Amino acid sequence: MALYLTEILTGAVDRAAAEELVERLGPAASGAGGRLLEVQVSEDFGRIFFVAENVDPARLTARIAELGVARTDPALVRLVGATVDAVRARAGLSASHLVEWDFPAGLDMDTYLARKKEKSPLYSQVPEVAFLRTYVREDMGKCLCLYDAPDDAAVVRAREVVTTPIDRLHRLAQPADATASPSQP
Repeated sequence: MALYLTEILTGAVDRAAAEELVERLGPAASGAGGRLLEVQVSEDFGRIFFVAENVDPARLTARIAELGVARTDPALVRLVGATVDAVRARAGLSASHLVEWDFPAGLDMDTYLARKKEKSPLYSQVPEVAFLRTYVREDMGKCLCLYDAPDDAAVVRAREVVTTPIDRLHRLAQPADATASPSQP
């Protein structure tokens, strides 16, 4: 199953505008031959990160372009730390923070995955933070890591414990704040 990550700069400054865009993502993914897996919206409603499964990336690009917003092209990603079924079910996977890490040149997937496996047990040193899942771009451009944490400082401590940088840290809108709809059939 192929997963594709797309990021949207909404231009929105309020909840209603961001919610309207989120509502249009399911049909966009369906129109590209797949379905929406996950949507995360920044707390300021300025960015939407979404993952679609089994889409034709060129068709998804065209569908998102119809929304008239700045966006990245869909990037093939690998899900680490959770299963697609768990994400679909939203079983205990509610994130409060999203960390972007731009990978250094020369880092390959095998090295990254081995390092992640080695370092992940260290998260137990910061019990107030739950690491939920990561989407790793197959081109090794970056990864997006999702956490449930009480505040930004706790996420920073968790990243320090696993000696992994933060290039951008986003507090996420909570379900009551945005329509982070589950998968569309």
